[in-house]
Amino acid sequence: MNIKDFYRQAYVWLLSFGPRLLISIVLLLVGFWLIRTLSKTLNNTLTRRNVDPSLRPFLISTLGLAAQVLLILACMQMIGIELTIFAALIGAFGVAAGLALSGTLQNFTSGILILLLKPFEVNDIIIAQGQEGVVTFIKIFYTVVRTIDNKTVIIPNSKLSNEVITNLSREGRRRLDIELKFSFGIPFEQVKSILSNAINEHKGLLKEPTFQVGVSGIDPDGYKVVTNVWVNAYGFQEVKMDLQEIFVRDVLAAGIKLPGVA
Repeated sequence: MNIKDFYRQAYVWLLSFGPRLLISIVLLLVGFWLIRTLSKTLNNTLTRRNVDPSLRPFLISTLGLAAQVLLILACMQMIGIELTIFAALIGAFGVAAGLALSGTLQNFTSGILILLLKPFEVNDIIIAQGQEGVVTFIKIFYTVVRTIDNKTVIIPNSKLSNEVITNLSREGRRRLDIELKFSFGIPFEQVKSILSNAINEHKGLLKEPTFQVGVSGIDPDGYKVVTNVWVNAYGFQEVKMDLQEIFVRDVLAAGIKLPGVA
């Protein structure tokens, strides 16, 4: 091939592929600029909507990367590069990765749903998987709970998104029920007066809703009295133990014998 044939073929190629190559380059540059702009806009939108800070960078980077890959593939298609092999490779890799990481992907998806829907948040008190404690971290794949006896429990997010979760602190207050048993020889009105006075004097209880004292059950050897009081969700256990101690003290101080007391 002489120099004239080379120039002639180069000229023909330039006429055939040059415009498409130029358009592809321009499209690629404009597309990258547009993706960066949309990423900033998305970040501002997620910030205004109070999306979890640990989720925002992941969503933005994932969507940005997916958009860049689609843009590059579109430009390659425009130039005329055959994408059949690429599509087959991507499909095979996706199937293999899905089979190998099925459990991990389930935890990953569940983590995103938890961060978006917020059935619980950090510092909430929850009961999940038989564990009661305070949520200390919410990660993409797992959630960390510190139990009331100071144990760290790591729960996969798929377990939290597919099963029942009891959020004990979402409403801000909880009802505390304490039950005591008395013999039939002890008048209920006397018991009610002692327990009501103890409740009114306790500063850790909420005034609203109002407390209740009533008979919750009747046995052959006596009757049961239950008290319903309202307390702040945080500090529930401390108030429960303190109020029970006061009840026992005041009942015994009034000369009333509890079951099993000689």
